[in-house]
Amino acid sequence: MPTEELFGAYNFLLEISGITGDAKTIVGGFKSVSGMDSETEVIEFKQGNDRVVRKKPGRTTYANITLERGFTATDDLFTWRNNIEKGIIDRRSGSVIVLDQDLETEVARYNFYEAWPCKWMVPEMDSESSATAIEKIELAVEKVERA
Repeated sequence: MPTEELFGAYNFLLEISGITGDAKTIVGGFKSVSGMDSETEVIEFKQGNDRVVRKKPGRTTYANITLERGFTATDDLFTWRNNIEKGIIDRRSGSVIVLDQDLETEVARYNFYEAWPCKWMVPEMDSESSATAIEKIELAVEKVERA
């Protein structure tokens, strides 16, 4: 019996609409994308004199998505964050695309909607380190789905 093919967590692309002016532009060089979680409230209730507590699904919420990439002179994500700081509502959609080992074939796509940068983290600097400076941005999202 053949085993299922497993895919590496390191083969992914990130699309965010409007980052460089195009409708969908691949944003490259990301170290990691995390936090694409959903959680549904559990509503407990009883019916009449039933001794069993029943449970039903309530509202679903989506966690913030954290993006990390090596620090570059590109300021596209900072400009987006700066819009929010200035009070400009700037929501965008995007996708995390999982690729096959050939780095071309799309095997999964996770779309997020109504995203806006709620947190910006400047890279930590240390003169005794030889590590790459990593910038982080956190996106508040209203929905995530697998396409």
